[in-house]
Amino acid sequence: MLVEATPQEAQVILQAMRQVATRRDQSRLSDTAHKALVAAAKHVFDPSDIRVEDLPPVTAHELADVLKTETVAGWAVRFLSVMALVDGVLDKGKIAMVLEYAAALEVCEPYLKQLSEAARDHLEWALADMTRQNIKSLWNQPWRDEDNVMGLFLPYGGDHADPSLVARHEALGALPVGTLGRSYWEIYKKNGYAFPGDPKGVNAAFARPHDSTHVMSGYDTTPEGEILVSTFTAGMHRVLPMEGHILPVIFSWHLGVEINKLAGSAKGALDPERFWLAWVRGAETTIDLFAPDWDFWSHVGKPVEDLRRRYHVRPQ
Repeated sequence: MLVEATPQEAQVILQAMRQVATRRDQSRLSDTAHKALVAAAKHVFDPSDIRVEDLPPVTAHELADVLKTETVAGWAVRFLSVMALVDGVLDKGKIAMVLEYAAALEVCEPYLKQLSEAARDHLEWALADMTRQNIKSLWNQPWRDEDNVMGLFLPYGGDHADPSLVARHEALGALPVGTLGRSYWEIYKKNGYAFPGDPKGVNAAFARPHDSTHVMSGYDTTPEGEILVSTFTAGMHRVLPMEGHILPVIFSWHLGVEINKLAGSAKGALDPERFWLAWVRGAETTIDLFAPDWDFWSHVGKPVEDLRRRYHVRPQ
């Protein structure tokens, strides 16, 4: 589970999620928002027998009266933020409601400023901050607005090319089918990606843990798969999960807002049920592939299914 919540806490959080999704109009719950609420009740608050169709309204102060702990309040606002965007539109009214609930719960996290600035039409700042927070989450590396972020993610141009690194990755194709290394190699061959070390290759410090997470989670590299793998990452690697992972991919692949040329963009790629399950699956996993002490090369010859069992990666 993402958060240990009592039945009463689960009930009021889902009530608030519905309020945000409908902008307080109880009759305007979209099909997507309905699916998201049902899936959240099932996966996040499992076991839950709450019928989302019967959820009554709840004010911000009523929510705060029930959610007394900082941890549960913090998770509640994260869930509300997702519900504000689940229909694939940057809705200023829904974001205003999230901020109202957050204020009542005394939750102040960086991603709320991202939402606030985006709603104030300061989208360029919000997207730049998502990049900053993503880099900080993955590498704990400072990044300034004037820095060339593409240079950080694509560092092998010109004299920085590393053919020996390319060859080391290419050799993974000789490993048995079903191993981590061979599965990683197959992603690159299927998609025509350049390996780290190639002038067109992505920085190994990002590529290896990210694409290993694709392998371990079982999520593909389609827009929907990218949302799911980053959501899985947010559960597994709990460093700036909202601001560095979940909001950036929702903006990129569900709202159709391009953060950078490397990531690209698409609209409508969020599957509500698979989204919540991916977050829970990541949280249940007992390994963090983005941790500094996780060594990709020491695992490349191991069968993926053995690694999934070892690290408690739940089936999709």
